[in-house]
Amino acid sequence: MKNQYRPFKELKNQQDTRFKELIHYAYEYVPFYRHLFQNLALKPSDFVTTEDLEKLPVLTKSMIKQHWDDFTPVNLSRRNFFESTTGGSTGSPLKYRISKSDRFLGGALIYRGWGHAGYKTSDKMVFLAGSSLDIGKTSFFRLKLEEFFRNIKKCSSFDMSEKNMAEYCDIINKFKPVYLRGYASSLYFFAKWIEDNEKTVVIPKGVFTTAEKLYPGMKQKIQDVFNCPVYDAYGLNDGGLSAYECPEHNGLHIDTERSVLEVVDEKGNQVEKGVGRILATSLNNFAMPFIRYDTGDIGKISNDPCPCGRESRLLKEVLGREQEILRTPEGTFIHGEFFSHIFWEIENVKEFQVIQNSPDSILINIVPEENFNEDQLAIISKYIYKRSPQWNVEFKFSENLERSAGGKYKFIINNIE
Repeated sequence: MKNQYRPFKELKNQQDTRFKELIHYAYEYVPFYRHLFQNLALKPSDFVTTEDLEKLPVLTKSMIKQHWDDFTPVNLSRRNFFESTTGGSTGSPLKYRISKSDRFLGGALIYRGWGHAGYKTSDKMVFLAGSSLDIGKTSFFRLKLEEFFRNIKKCSSFDMSEKNMAEYCDIINKFKPVYLRGYASSLYFFAKWIEDNEKTVVIPKGVFTTAEKLYPGMKQKIQDVFNCPVYDAYGLNDGGLSAYECPEHNGLHIDTERSVLEVVDEKGNQVEKGVGRILATSLNNFAMPFIRYDTGDIGKISNDPCPCGRESRLLKEVLGREQEILRTPEGTFIHGEFFSHIFWEIENVKEFQVIQNSPDSILINIVPEENFNEDQLAIISKYIYKRSPQWNVEFKFSENLERSAGGKYKFIINNIE
């Protein structure tokens, strides 16, 4: 809380100190980086500030998967860590380790980020999201304990049927939350449903959106329906990145304590102001350090001052990371991350893509790895039919999936208006 109003020069000096510690650790204990530095004729002493990151190549998910064993620190047995998986917003989920201390630091930054909008730790909050926000991952008993002690209610975006959305309205009206938080598309979809069905809900103090690009039209609809400000956020647990919007709505303030956020051009050179690829360097995840990790996102960064008094750099806009909602024949609406949740459990799938052209059917394009077999299709179908028994599911195998000019592709394509 004290850090957020410190001069940027102080924040940058803190970050550079942590950065040098990370580089020394990676060279000493992580085989992948030791080999990389030696091949490039680099030593830890060659890295003094975060600007020196330009000396290293960009790290991709495929490189991590290919050299998985080399990303294991030789002192891992002395580290306390969690195992996790990315949300797969690019259609290619990644398993990774995260230090417990790093995860807790991320939690502290979340609370501070909400505090930009006036949030206090005692304030009630309703979540509308999926498993990337830990909804649907825990037992009923543990969920109720967490809801009680954190003063929150969790609603799933996987099953947004008419009945469930009516229940969500009842939960909000009975619980009377001070804030709402969830996926941008889920909150937008819920807001539209409230408006179309002429429902009334308790007016919160603010709405926090995350996980996806928040388009201006989506933001306006959420603001109009809930009659309160919308605060966007950007976060990646695997890369340690986080950025939060303040009441000035001038962009997202980039946190500096947990990671380094770079925006780079096509050659990997850092951009002080403008648009480029977002790279992440985790400063606190000693269980599996990521250095210059390609997030798959395109962002616009700025060094313009914010009237709120915080001197941190601003992420003006994130272009990409869009997940869509699919419609079932039964009239249920399912958030696209439901499919990435399925593919977390399926091995030997390199990439996937779900296309819906009609409510009755979906096409799933799969880029299989060598050991993929047809038995796994039955498992995928089983998960899907639990949500919608009437869906006609078609599978298609491909060697690769079509990319956009920016090198990305949508893993959910909904062609139903």
